[in-house]
Amino acid sequence: MPVDRITLHGIRMPFVHPFRTSFGRTDEKIALLVEVQGDGISGWGECAAAEGPFFSPEDYWTARHVLRDFLGPMLLRSGSDDPLKLPAILGRVRGHPMAKAALEAALWDWQARRREVPLWRMIGGRRDRLPCGVSIGIESSVERLVERISEAVDDGYRRVKIKIEPGWDTETVRLVRESFPSIPLMVDANGAYKLEDAGHLVLLDEYDLMMVEQPLAYDDLLDHARLAQRLRTPICLDESIRTEHDLRLAVELGSCKIVNIKQSRVGGMTVARRIHDRCEAAGMPVWCGGMLETGIGRAHNVALSTLSNFVLPGDVAASQRYFDRDTVVPPIEVVDGFIRPPDLPGIGYEPDLEWIRAVTFEEVSVTGDAKDSL
Repeated sequence: MPVDRITLHGIRMPFVHPFRTSFGRTDEKIALLVEVQGDGISGWGECAAAEGPFFSPEDYWTARHVLRDFLGPMLLRSGSDDPLKLPAILGRVRGHPMAKAALEAALWDWQARRREVPLWRMIGGRRDRLPCGVSIGIESSVERLVERISEAVDDGYRRVKIKIEPGWDTETVRLVRESFPSIPLMVDANGAYKLEDAGHLVLLDEYDLMMVEQPLAYDDLLDHARLAQRLRTPICLDESIRTEHDLRLAVELGSCKIVNIKQSRVGGMTVARRIHDRCEAAGMPVWCGGMLETGIGRAHNVALSTLSNFVLPGDVAASQRYFDRDTVVPPIEVVDGFIRPPDLPGIGYEPDLEWIRAVTFEEVSVTGDAKDSL
């Protein structure tokens, strides 16, 4: 029996600590949870789109509209229960990868629960012990940043990523390196620089960084290739890799040496696996980035991270780093810097329905009435 019901749950959850990047600051998580039901089973996904269109053209409200009026009805009317076929079913809709990824994630969870197998094994995962890194935003002072890093190191995280922007970069990294001379350290600019800043960015080569992530604009693979020729520090691309075609161009141009794969950014688990396979064939290591997801989205990232070429520590941190109470039970835990994917059906965690109801500000039922006309 295929999926016969889709419900969208809009939730708001406060962060334990505000999170700031070059895009701005956020104090709470607004998330759109997608629940698909059929055969007495529920599957859950999470849309990573933020409240505003800054990291991505998508935001919560556009994703809600597209899921309610187009993508959800397309799935209901298709009669399909196969997540591998979903990208083709939704292919008429251009763009909106985060909305598509959320629906596909829910269908993957539903299908794995239906088959009574762990999702990570169902997608071909091999790694049952995942090294975890942590992402730390732009803080009010370097002293506060050092405190946050010290907490992460004490908690056993295997890699620390700090956000940078013009005016909070080379001197900040120098002071961090003085305090932590040997930790695996990387920086993430979220596209805050231009190629003209190359003379400044090369100063980062002094600090033995694992990588510099997305230094230039999300749509500029050519300038990333030019910058890569000047930096010793490997460039990792995040926002620039939205499709398999983007990856092919990046490889041929030499735009990066590492890729951060986010299933939400590329349109779902199916495309994320294909990008993973292409990177592996090209000898390019990958890691799984985060979008400040709640536990439901993070559990899907845990599953993705079990694929063989996710050899670098990802941003899949413990629930407690972000939320006092998460959307899953038990909360996702990091032990000695590692996560073990659960050997339980689906994503391996149960939705905390009581908490989800408590933080829900809207609930939307999806019908099979799609808007097909132009």
